[in-house]
Amino acid sequence: MRMPSQNTAFPGRWPASAAVAFTAIVACAALPATAQPPRARDLGVPFEGTPGALNAITDVAGVEVGHATIVRGAGALVVGEGPVRTGVTAVWPRGRDRPDPVYAAWFTLNGDGEMTGTTWVRDSGIMEGPVMITNTLSVGVVHHAVIRWGVARGLERGPGPWLASLPVVAETWDGTLNDIRGQHVTEDDALRAMEAARAGPVAEGNVGGGTGMICHRFKGGIGTSSRVVEVAGERYAVGVLVQCNYGSREPFRVAGAPVGREIADLMPERPNGGRLEGEEGEADRDGSIIVVVATDAPVLSHQLERMARRVSLGLARNGSVSSNGSGDIFVAFSTANREAASEAAAVGEARVLANGRLNPLFAATVEATEEAIINALVAAETMTGANDVTVHALPHDRLREVLRRYNRLEG
Repeated sequence: MRMPSQNTAFPGRWPASAAVAFTAIVACAALPATAQPPRARDLGVPFEGTPGALNAITDVAGVEVGHATIVRGAGALVVGEGPVRTGVTAVWPRGRDRPDPVYAAWFTLNGDGEMTGTTWVRDSGIMEGPVMITNTLSVGVVHHAVIRWGVARGLERGPGPWLASLPVVAETWDGTLNDIRGQHVTEDDALRAMEAARAGPVAEGNVGGGTGMICHRFKGGIGTSSRVVEVAGERYAVGVLVQCNYGSREPFRVAGAPVGREIADLMPERPNGGRLEGEEGEADRDGSIIVVVATDAPVLSHQLERMARRVSLGLARNGSVSSNGSGDIFVAFSTANREAASEAAAVGEARVLANGRLNPLFAATVEATEEAIINALVAAETMTGANDVTVHALPHDRLREVLRRYNRLEG
């Protein structure tokens, strides 16, 4: 969760002095190839496993992702006024037009964070509606928005209990880059993220809930990746989406190369070079990460929990130790067995992979988590905001230089 300061930031492509006010809503619609920014693989970062066509969580058929990105104001922080650098991300397991239940599970590696609705996910093994991700102090309003969405469609009067009355809403702390105490996210912002959700390529970096996030002391945010595996003669997809806001610099690794040690500068800074509030010690420099895992493999909730646990190994590959102040919380769901999790019928039937066949899904979860985090860092842009604080993007050229030095560069 991490609560070090009240600083904010502003996308580096505009001057810090620019006085602007706008709200950007980004939908995950397909983009022309020339419009897509480079991703980690484009820079020659080597990863294990075979990605899906999009290398995104949306490679799992039916999954849709939407963002509401709020960027407003510049200059000195005034609580309640801004500057604002925040947003909401929505992940629909079966698309927003089919909010029928999916088998699901969750796992917390370290609990200094929040993910609502998980008590019922654990007891029932199912989840209905979207997974929503935002900042720490906006969980409540996003929770209300999901309920408002369901009530407007009469879902509470459907067969069986209306599970969307217990929405899954997760958070990480963006208070270094956003007037988080001003609570600028509204129900309408959350609804826009829900309605903006699309299949296809997923916007990454400074978007949605990831707008104001920091990862390994570089600019962080939203990232995604996927893997395609073969199990018992059938092909399945595993997709991961992360909102990364965690990690100190020194242990940061990319494909095994010690990037954090090699790029030790470009730390978050004030214009006069002063330290940021609350960041005097290394222990204060680890934040949080939310990870969503999706698959179309026929697995049940206890098997999905085992997959969610493997997210931890992907984090470790990039240098996370899941510090005391970090909220590292993961949710996993399967889009297989349509209608099997519904309570409309007294008896449901489901196909289930044997436990002994799960290893490819475990490996895919680890690999896609590792790559999704690096994709978030590669996509994120430098931000300068409240009090002219700057958080730098991971420099692509220097990343390639480090990978080359350690014989890890592809292409």
